[in-house]
Amino acid sequence: MPELPEVETVRRGLAPVIEGATFTRVHIRRPDLRKPFPHDMAKRLEGARIIKAGRRSKYLLVETELDTLIWHLGMSGQVRIYVPGDAVPPPAKHDHVQFDLDSGAHIVFTDPRRFGLMDLCPTEELADHPLMKSIGPEPLGNAFSGPILAAALKGKSQSVKQAIMDAKVVCGVGNIYASESLFRAGISPKRKAGTVQGVRAEKLVVAIKEVLSEAIQAGGSTLKDHRTTDGGLGYFQHNFAVYDRAGEACPGCDCDISKTKGIQRLEQGGRSTYYCPRKQR
Repeated sequence: MPELPEVETVRRGLAPVIEGATFTRVHIRRPDLRKPFPHDMAKRLEGARIIKAGRRSKYLLVETELDTLIWHLGMSGQVRIYVPGDAVPPPAKHDHVQFDLDSGAHIVFTDPRRFGLMDLCPTEELADHPLMKSIGPEPLGNAFSGPILAAALKGKSQSVKQAIMDAKVVCGVGNIYASESLFRAGISPKRKAGTVQGVRAEKLVVAIKEVLSEAIQAGGSTLKDHRTTDGGLGYFQHNFAVYDRAGEACPGCDCDISKTKGIQRLEQGGRSTYYCPRKQR
């Protein structure tokens, strides 16, 4: 599933194309994805001017003069922009939604597994929408700090890896970037979340911010489905320190891999975790 860097990469691709433009037509080619589309979605969007392309956690937020489109990419969703003059191909099997703009640009949402979703909400009610109201602090904002993280983790007996993947603790940190951030902070993914306090919490916040920022600059990570809005690949996967590198040496390793077995993989909450037991405590 796309994590924060992949969604932010898509947002940055959309913003200069859609902000200030007007929806002229919305093509909805099936009744639902993960959930049904709002029955009046096309009617409410057509003729509406787009004010801002935003993001909250892993959700794209397309704000118009009255409503905000809440948009989740799901497991396999891709957003493709066709600028004026581009030849727009005929709709393919999984091209479920197309937005036409008065500028002549077209935005196509493709979702083979149909785990994405779109909903509409009056903008003034957005903070209370069920998908928004329980989301924790944005990891790249000033509201996310060592003391804030420490307070959120205090008393939790679950692993710190699982805790930082909880959007109520900090939003947008998924499986890949949790493993990478914990390695950079030198914290074992098996450590009880409640013990990550003080300096440990500060180091983890710094690591999360660094990893996510670097991943955004790299266009996200393309392991299978993620594409940028021009159809390109993200390339942060080439910079992974531990994720999907079981048995290999971690960066700066001076161990005898034949004895230590290198980076280890374990399963936590049904997800694969990668870490170095010698560097992460």
